[in-house]
Amino acid sequence: MDRENYMNALREDIVDTITRHLTPAARRYGYSDMPLETNVKWRPMVLVIGNYSSGKSSLINEFLGAKIQDTGQAPTDDSFTVLTYDDSVPETEGIRVVEQRDGKALLNDPEYPFSTLRKHGQRFAAHFQLKKINSPFLKNLAIIDTPGMLDSISERDRGYDYQEVLGDLAQKAGLVLVLFDAHKAGTVREAYKSIRETLTAHTFEDRIIFVLNRIDECTTFNDLLRVYGTLCWNLSQITGRKDIPMIRMTYSSNAAAISKVSAPAFLPLLENQREDLKQTILQTPLRRLDHLATYLEIHGERLAHYIEALQAFNLELQKFRIQKIFIGLLISLLGGGLIAFLLMTLVGMADPTTLLSAGGIGAGLIMGLWLAFPQKKLELKFRKNRLQDIDTLTPIADQTRKDSWSAIRDLVYLHLKENKGDYTLYELKLDLFDIRQVNDDATHDIREALGSFRSMSEHDLKEWRRKRSSREADKKDLPWQDVII
Repeated sequence: MDRENYMNALREDIVDTITRHLTPAARRYGYSDMPLETNVKWRPMVLVIGNYSSGKSSLINEFLGAKIQDTGQAPTDDSFTVLTYDDSVPETEGIRVVEQRDGKALLNDPEYPFSTLRKHGQRFAAHFQLKKINSPFLKNLAIIDTPGMLDSISERDRGYDYQEVLGDLAQKAGLVLVLFDAHKAGTVREAYKSIRETLTAHTFEDRIIFVLNRIDECTTFNDLLRVYGTLCWNLSQITGRKDIPMIRMTYSSNAAAISKVSAPAFLPLLENQREDLKQTILQTPLRRLDHLATYLEIHGERLAHYIEALQAFNLELQKFRIQKIFIGLLISLLGGGLIAFLLMTLVGMADPTTLLSAGGIGAGLIMGLWLAFPQKKLELKFRKNRLQDIDTLTPIADQTRKDSWSAIRDLVYLHLKENKGDYTLYELKLDLFDIRQVNDDATHDIREALGSFRSMSEHDLKEWRRKRSSREADKKDLPWQDVII
């Protein structure tokens, strides 16, 4: 329990750091339309995808300990289903669905991190749901079951963009299981696009696990080797990699029992594979902490780089503006002097006070016209020219900076193109200092806390709980300090 409390406390503190330090600056400067914590504030999630009839629902039912999802050889469920924990009904009374919510309510509930999916429209909302289940397997994580992927189907057939939805969910998930079955070790069109494009663009490679399911349906060990080899070949072609990603093998013992077919002799030898997959899923909350720390580091670095780019642009704009104002001031003074000279020579006006007043009024009018027309045109031209050479806005000395700039370049360009970003240098410097402090201090302390956690004994965890409880009433400004004591 103390171990779970520590993980939850650290997760909450990371999210709180993002909420209090990164999100305000991200929203203020147009780095993100949504709060950055939206994707990470809820519990760890495991996304399960695969071809139709790859055994996704059967495997999920086995993990949960009850038949929660419909199963069958043909496509049986065309919905994205979020499976989460509910302890209002004791598991001793039978594992079952305690509560069910439809997509429209789920997408508009701030408790869940799915508000960003509203953009996919009403058709998607009709194929999105949540089930609360009293299964202990879901105590520290949630599972998202997905519609089986097909070969000849398009966005028009589904009514929403399946790949975009999959990408958004993969971005939120701490683990993605890609299932194949022994009868279809190849990949259909949607699976090919998901693995080749969608997942690589929205999540990290170490979060994707390939699973060969329903291996109990291979009658001999030679059949299993043939299927395994076929899948390895297909994945090498899809990923374009020479090194084949690890493929875990599993099956549903419940489904095998229902089929009443004699289990192949090799099956007991692969029980460790099934247990390894289960433990990998159960370790998602711990890995999620690493992912959250990485999320904080990545967005902290990118946001700092983003603000740095705005700061550089504003500094150049300010210098340009001062130069042109100075030119306008010289022109207006010359114009005012010329007006006074003409009044004196042509009109014969000799009163110095009158001449000075006339010259001053003329200079003021000229300066006003300069600021209203030439100055604005020159600034617009400066913006246009500077945006054409935007890649020189900030120094890019290494690969980390290149990756960071690649991620924010278009955001910076669009933000400045819309004539935004005209902030004071003081507020930019202040926010940049705050973000850099988070990057330097918070991320270091969080990584230290994660490293300590892995070696902490039960005594250490109890001591941590005691100290944390004593400090609850007097929290520091930096939330991660409550974890690292």
